[in-house]
Amino acid sequence: MPCGEDWLSHPLGIVQGFFAQNGVNPDWEKKVIEYFKEKLKENNAPKWVPSLNEVPLHYLKPNSFVKFRCMIQDMFDPEFYMGVYETVNQNTKTRVLHFGKYRDVAECGPQQELDLNSPRTTTLERQTFYCVPVPGESSWVKEAYVNANQARVSPSTSYTPSRHKRSYEDDEDMDLQPNKQKDQHAGARQAASHSVGLVECSAIIAHCSLQLLGPSNPPASASQVARSTGSVGGLQWCGEPKRLETEASTGQQLNSLNLSSPFDLNFPLPGEKGPACLVKVYEDWDCFKVNDILELYGILSVDPVLSILNNDDRDASALLDPMECTDTAEEQRVHSPPASLVPRIHVILAQKLQHINPLLPACLNKEESKTFVSSFMSELSPVRAELLGFLTHALLGDSLAAEYLILHLISTVYSRRDVLPLGKFTVNLSGCPRNSTFTENLYRIIQHLVPASFRLQMTIENMNHLKFIPHKDYTANRLVSGLLQLPNNTSLVIDETLLEQGQLDTPGVHNVTALNNLITWQKVDYDFSYHQMEFPCNINVFITSEGRSLLPADCQIHLQPQLIPPNMEEYMNSLLSAVLPSVLNKFRIYLTLLRFLDYSISDEITKAVEDDFVEMRKNDPQSITADDLHQLLVVARCLSLSAGQTTLSRERWLRAKQLESLRRTRLQQQQCVNGNEL
Repeated sequence: MPCGEDWLSHPLGIVQGFFAQNGVNPDWEKKVIEYFKEKLKENNAPKWVPSLNEVPLHYLKPNSFVKFRCMIQDMFDPEFYMGVYETVNQNTKTRVLHFGKYRDVAECGPQQELDLNSPRTTTLERQTFYCVPVPGESSWVKEAYVNANQARVSPSTSYTPSRHKRSYEDDEDMDLQPNKQKDQHAGARQAASHSVGLVECSAIIAHCSLQLLGPSNPPASASQVARSTGSVGGLQWCGEPKRLETEASTGQQLNSLNLSSPFDLNFPLPGEKGPACLVKVYEDWDCFKVNDILELYGILSVDPVLSILNNDDRDASALLDPMECTDTAEEQRVHSPPASLVPRIHVILAQKLQHINPLLPACLNKEESKTFVSSFMSELSPVRAELLGFLTHALLGDSLAAEYLILHLISTVYSRRDVLPLGKFTVNLSGCPRNSTFTENLYRIIQHLVPASFRLQMTIENMNHLKFIPHKDYTANRLVSGLLQLPNNTSLVIDETLLEQGQLDTPGVHNVTALNNLITWQKVDYDFSYHQMEFPCNINVFITSEGRSLLPADCQIHLQPQLIPPNMEEYMNSLLSAVLPSVLNKFRIYLTLLRFLDYSISDEITKAVEDDFVEMRKNDPQSITADDLHQLLVVARCLSLSAGQTTLSRERWLRAKQLESLRRTRLQQQQCVNGNEL
C-alpha cells in the first residue's frame, strides 16, 4: 500500500468530500468515521499510518493521518467550537459553507471574511484530553512497534518548529539557518493575519464579543460560553483588529511556558521521552477516563498560528478584556502550549487498549484472536517449564522463589468486592543481598519480560522528595502527575534494599501511606486540595528487601541462593544472551496472555475446598485464618492459569497447598536462624 494515498496524507480532503456531499445532513460525520474504519481494516493498513510514538514530530506532515499510543494523563474542560461556519468573498459576495470539525485553524483567503452573524453557523462541543506516552513502557515494546510499522516518512517541508518552541526532537538545522527562521516567522505572521482559530483558548474572542451560538439557540457572548464550560472555545480572530507580532524575546518565550523538560510536559515518571499531545475527542468521550491506555487515529494539527496566538504575551494582553475572560494567564498557557512542543490530534477513531504487548492481538476477546490464543495455549507447558528455568537462574538457583515470581507476574485484580480488590498478589522477596547489584539486575530481567514497569528506589531522600501522588493545580487548572499515576498492568518494583537509617518528613510519611494504600487496596488517592479523590488501579507490586519489608505484602518468600556469581551484571547479561529471541517472545506472550484468561471454580471443587479448610482449622486453629484461605485461593488461581487451566482442579489445589507449606517452612527456618544470630 503506498503511503501517499489521500486518506493518509490528505485526510481533511476526504472529510471535505463527505461534507460537500452531505453537509446539511448530520450523517456525513458518521460516514467519515465509517470510511476510515474500513480503510484500517484493509490488509496491514494500520502499519502504514505514521505513529507519533516512533516518528519525530518534524518528520510528520501537518494535517496528515497519524496514530498515537498513549495514556490519558488529564482531562480538560469541554470546549465549544464552530462545527459549521460561513465565509463571504468581499469582491464577489459568494458564500461558502465550511466544516470546523477536525480543525484548529480555518484558513481564510485574502478576499474572504468570516460571517460571524450567519444563521447557518453551528456551535458544537468536544472534549480535550492531555495524553502522554505510556509510562514505563519497556524498550522491547517500543522496538517491536517500530519494526512493525511500515510507514516511511521524511522531514516535512511545509512546517518546521520555531527556534524556541521546537518538538522533543531538536531540529539542529534551525540553529544553523537563522535567516531561514526569520523568513518562516514572517510567513507565519502573514498566515496568522488571514487565519481564524476554531477553538484555542484566547481572550481575543472576548475582545471581539463574538456570538457563537446558532440561530436555534439564544445569543450568548464568548465569555458566557466560556463560563458554561470552564474554557473559552470558539474563534480566534487574527485579522484586522490587531496584527500579532511574533518576535518575542527569548526570555519572554521561555517564561511564558517552559516545556523543555519531561517534568514540564507532566510525565508521571522521570526520564520519560516522547511527545505529549492535546487530543480532541468528538464522540463517546464519556467512555474514557484518566489513566486509560488508548490507541488513537486522527488528524495531526501543528499549525504555527497556535503557537503565535498563545505565546505573544504583549499583544494577547492588549486584546484581553478582564471583564469577559475568566481563564488565568497560567491556565491559558498550560491548556494551549505551542504546537511544536505539544501537537494536537483530532481523533477520528479511538480504542481503549487491553494491553500494550505488540506480540499479541490488540483485543483478545475478538473472534479473530481466538485462533492465536488456542495455538499458543497448545504449547503452554514447555513455555512454562523454560520460563521457570530462566527465572530460577535469575534468582540465583532458587526454584521456589521462581515459582512465586511467575504467579506474581500473571496475577491481576479481576474483580472488586466492596473495597476489597480480588486477585492482587503482592510479593515480598526478602533475603536479597545488601549493597549488591542483584536487585537492579533482577529488575532488568523483569523489564525484558513485561510491557511496562518502573523501579522505585526506596531511599530516605526519594521518599521525602519525590512526588508520588498526583495533585490538582487550580491556578493552571490541570492535574499535576506523580509517580503513582500509572496505567493498569504496570509492574512496580520497589527496591527496599537501598533503605538506610534516617528520618521521614511529612511528605515521606504521605508517600509511605500512598504505597500502603496502593498495595492493600489497589487505589491511589489523588490530592484535590479540599478533598481526596480515589482512583482504583491494577498495579503489580513486587518488593525486594533484605529482611521483611516495611510495606504490607500478600506473600513473603525468602530468597535462598544456590550460587553467588562473582560478577552479578555479567552473570545476568549472559543469562539474557543465552535465551533465543523467539523463546523470550514466548515468555512475553505467556505472561501477558494469562492475565486475561477467564477463570472459574466449580461447585464441586468449592465444596471440597471448604471441607479442606475446615479440616485444616481443626488441625491448627491458631495459624490458619480466613486470610490464609483467601491467599491459598489466589495462589491456586494463578497456579491453574500458569498451567493454562481456566478452572481449579483438585490437583492444582493440592499443589498450591504444597507451595504455601514450603514457603512457610522456609520463613520459619529463617526466623530461627535470625533468632540464633541475635
